[in-house]
Amino acid sequence: MKVCVIQPYYSLNDNDVDSCYRDMVALLDECDESLDLIVLPEYSDIPSAQSSKDKFHACIEKYNADILERAKDTAKRCNAIVFVNAGDKTESGYRNTTHAIDRKGNVVGKYYKAHPAPSEVKTEKQGGNELDVEYSYEPNDPYFVEIEGIRFGFMTCYDFYFYESFAPLARQNIDVIIGCSHQRTDTHQALSIINRFLCYNTNAYLIRASVSLGEDSEICGCSSIIAPDGTVLVDMKSKIGKGVCEIDPHQKYYKPAGFKGALKSHYEYIEEGRRPWLYRNGGKSVVPFNDKMAYPRICAHRGFNKVAPENSMPAFGCAIALGAEEIEFDLWPTKDGEIVSCHDATLDRVSDGSGLVYEKNFDELTSLDFGSKFSQEYKGLKIVKFEDILQKFASRVIMNIHVKTLSDTYDEDAMKKIVDLIRKYDCEKHVYFMISHDGVIKQFMEYAPDIEMCVGHIGTRPWEIVERAIELGAKKVQLFKPYFNQETVDKAHANGIKCNVFYADNPEEALKYRSMGIDTILTNDYLLIKNTLEK
Repeated sequence: MKVCVIQPYYSLNDNDVDSCYRDMVALLDECDESLDLIVLPEYSDIPSAQSSKDKFHACIEKYNADILERAKDTAKRCNAIVFVNAGDKTESGYRNTTHAIDRKGNVVGKYYKAHPAPSEVKTEKQGGNELDVEYSYEPNDPYFVEIEGIRFGFMTCYDFYFYESFAPLARQNIDVIIGCSHQRTDTHQALSIINRFLCYNTNAYLIRASVSLGEDSEICGCSSIIAPDGTVLVDMKSKIGKGVCEIDPHQKYYKPAGFKGALKSHYEYIEEGRRPWLYRNGGKSVVPFNDKMAYPRICAHRGFNKVAPENSMPAFGCAIALGAEEIEFDLWPTKDGEIVSCHDATLDRVSDGSGLVYEKNFDELTSLDFGSKFSQEYKGLKIVKFEDILQKFASRVIMNIHVKTLSDTYDEDAMKKIVDLIRKYDCEKHVYFMISHDGVIKQFMEYAPDIEMCVGHIGTRPWEIVERAIELGAKKVQLFKPYFNQETVDKAHANGIKCNVFYADNPEEALKYRSMGIDTILTNDYLLIKNTLEK
């Protein structure tokens, strides 16, 4: 199979867009019927840098239909498979898309960039181009398309940096990876390392088309053709033009799987010894980040505590299994520094013990029964450590973590342990703190500014919760009935603040809160409220 990568000149001056487009099209027109596969660079409908969102989108509007038609015509003229990256318009805007076109000029596949770059995600106000990226928050298998018995996988620009995605791609038994790219800030050396590493880990060829910032540039470019063993067959560096070579797309690279081991691909060898519990959370059981998950939501208060003891693993597990977007639980430090989940400061209501949680050592608490007060069926249930909750459920649900406070200051060691456990289980983006005392809120926000804060109710300023959130720079409030009304909710929303409400176990009340625009309703009867609101 004879393959070709096209690397046109890319200007950083948006006034050069027409000449850059003409030059790219001229390279495409040079392709002939000796070629079997042709790859164009990322954003072939935006052939030079654009200085604003409006110009960026105007460029797509001007060139998108034209480049797609030219790619189809080239496929038919050259009797070649063509891959072109250009916008694909949806109801929500344009998506960064690689179009797969067969030899007859038919679009037979569309790859939506798995990792949209920050510039594509950000709003115009934030300096971004506001593309349609909603699809990227849903779990999906790596996309591939099979053409003429060849399995094509895809990576687009920013995708190349996410090494954790290499193994799932390898599992699809891909033959060729199509890489439409820019990567305008990386050196030739860095790009070569990344590209060869990808091929070695996926046992696939890489056909990568990029753009040149000028033949003297030491960054960007590097349109490449690389074999599964990492051998570089073509590396254009910053040369403008076409790179061509012959490949056998079904050729694979096998090596001994360890000293004197059987021949296997590098991926297969790695799979034999993989220890996934050592790595970051990943996979389809991970829910979207807190700032990406859709509203409105229902939060299972202390878990689904209608069917299991509050703040217990059965209550949390039941809520999550039934689809709760959020669970809420309460944290106290023990006398000896463990972090446990219990609502009350006192033990009498929820256990067969007495006294204050924070005046007991952890071993003392584990000797108590936290299930019998709810039901004899739960007799012997033990108090739950914060780490137990994280180990089972981190990143599987949004966690509303109520840090229980007694004053305007919080034990520094306990605060650090709470935050450090969240970091240990890699779920900073799947949790938020709910804290009532302003001093403690400031303390946590200073120590962990990346973890979202929800302002809770205090009796001395019951109607000023939104004002407090604005003063503190928090993004959520947890309204406490009856100290709020429609004006409270509207003011919060006007200031970019999400509203929780504690609580609704009554269907009519839940419907009322939903109509008021409450973002997250806390409830003790999760299934009843879920069924009510879904209707």
